[in-house]
This record gives sequence, C-alpha cells and structure tokens, in this order.
Amino acid sequence: MTCPKCQSPMENVQYQTIEVERCTGCKGLWFDMLEQDDLKTLQGSEQIDIGAAAQGQAAPKTTPIQCPSCSAQMIAMVDRQQPHIGYESCSRCYGVFFDAGEFKDFKEQSVLESFKHWYSKSRV
Repeated sequence: MTCPKCQSPMENVQYQTIEVERCTGCKGLWFDMLEQDDLKTLQGSEQIDIGAAAQGQAAPKTTPIQCPSCSAQMIAMVDRQQPHIGYESCSRCYGVFFDAGEFKDFKEQSVLESFKHWYSKSRV
C-alpha cells in the first residue's frame, strides 16, 4: 500500500488484534472501516501514532487524494465531536486517513469537548 499523501510505502502496525497501516514517510495512519473507532476504545492504542502533530500539519495538502485501498477519490472530513481534527475518508470502502498526530488527538477528547458535544445533543 502507498500513502495517499506523500506516496511513501505503508507498513503494517498491529495493536492487540487490530492491524492498521502507517506511512514510512509522513507517519500518517490508514484505518480500514471503523478501525479508528475500535482503537479509540483500547487503552494505550495511541502509541501507534508515532508522528508529531507538527509533522502531520506539514503533510502535503494535495486535493483530491486517492484511497490507498480502492483508488476512489477521498473526501475531506471533520470530526463532529472535535472539529479541529480533519481527515480524509473513502466513500466506497469507508477507510480513513489521519495525518501524523491526529489519531492521538482523536483519542484524547478533552473534557471541554465532551461537554460541548453533550450540551449540543441535549438542546435538540
């Protein structure tokens, strides 16, 4: 598999029973359908995200990017609970790509962010 951002090779990384791909260049992470949500619940899983957030922010911002799994054009998305986290999603195979540092941030939702999410749902 090739990184959709920098075209470097991806390596397999396993945490417990879940295997994801990590870019050997920009350190971005590829998750097959819902793997990021499964890993988010596992204590210590943030250790697979070895890239610094600054490295992820410096990643090429090429648009559009192609899904490394099925070659479909990916869509830029924003996490609903943490809108400062942007990632790319495939509408065909449902995989997602996080730049370096974004999975750590995705996993570490702050108390304030949790409260804002709860408050917005309670007002509906």
